[in-house]
Amino acid sequence: MTITIYGIKNCDTMKKAFTWLEGHGIAYDFHDYKKLGVTKAKLTQWCQQEGWEKVLNRAGPTFRKQPDEARENLTQAKAIALMIGNPSMIKRPILEGAATLELGFKPERYAELFAAQ
Repeated sequence: MTITIYGIKNCDTMKKAFTWLEGHGIAYDFHDYKKLGVTKAKLTQWCQQEGWEKVLNRAGPTFRKQPDEARENLTQAKAIALMIGNPSMIKRPILEGAATLELGFKPERYAELFAAQ
C-alpha cells in the first residue's frame, strides 16, 4: 500500500508521525504543502470525506491571526480558499492511502491502521 503523508516538514506533530512511521518500518511519500502546495481538488476530496471542519486547523496561530471577516461565517468553499492561500491552516498530518484517510497524529490510531500489515 502506498502511503502519502501531507503536512509541513518543521511541524512538531509531523516529526512525531515521521518517527512513528519510520520506527514501524512503514514506507511513505511526504508532500510538503508549504513547498508543493495543495490543489483545490485534493482539499475538496478531503473535505467531502472528513468534513471541512476537521480539515481546517482552527487551533493554529495562522488561523487565529486572520481578520474576523475571514474567520466568520465559514463554509466549505471559504475554508478551502483559506487553506489554499495559507497551507499552514490545513490539519497536520494528513495520512492518505488507497482506502485510508487519517487526520492528525495519534500513535494508537496509527497502530490500528497498520496492524494488518
